[in-house]
Amino acid sequence: MADRSVLVTGGTGGLGAAVTATFRAAGWRVVVPGRAARAGSEPAADGVVRVTADLTDPTDVAHAVEAATGDSSAPLRAVVNLVGGYASGGLVHETPIEEFERMLTLNLRPTYLVTQAALPHLVAAGAGAVVCVSARAAVAPFPGASGYVTAKAAVLAFANAVAVEYRARGVRCNTVLPSVIDTPANRAAQPDADHSRWVSPAEIAPVIHFLASAESAPTSGASVPVYGRA
Repeated sequence: MADRSVLVTGGTGGLGAAVTATFRAAGWRVVVPGRAARAGSEPAADGVVRVTADLTDPTDVAHAVEAATGDSSAPLRAVVNLVGGYASGGLVHETPIEEFERMLTLNLRPTYLVTQAALPHLVAAGAGAVVCVSARAAVAPFPGASGYVTAKAAVLAFANAVAVEYRARGVRCNTVLPSVIDTPANRAAQPDADHSRWVSPAEIAPVIHFLASAESAPTSGASVPVYGRA
């Protein structure tokens, strides 16, 4: 029986499936919110608790966190913020504000809302970890994606703020910065790229698990590059 829970947003995506499997294999109770989830909060066949939630909506987020904290025998000990997305476009003067703000809504808003709702529970438990996913673009921008670059930089800054604010309360917050993740969607979008240089979900997932686990207890405020050979 699992003795601790983790809330994994974006747990059904290309990276999320690997992260979810890694935590399950390590004995965690895994709660995965998503819009396409089953109704209510029922254990799925693979042992993952799936919760229907729009993570841009505070009420739905509260419902997801309630499910994550609903088993007293497996208290919430970690939050993994994977949900996000990418869109390219023109240069800044060619990018409508609506497209720019969409990247903030998709990448930053769920990370903020989920972390905000989970923090009181982690603080009450006296210990816990939050892991966020930014991107290499946050520290090494490229042209044509100002909204994405800004949103991922904001995720990194937010995670660092959480690390500072909650260090004395026993809650840690760290960030991983992938390059291009080797997923079917990214391969389809970049068919001519050298996919062997990309980092796979199976390589990133153990890093995220380490940052969420007690083995990384001294570490908070870290920005961990997971670039593969890209």
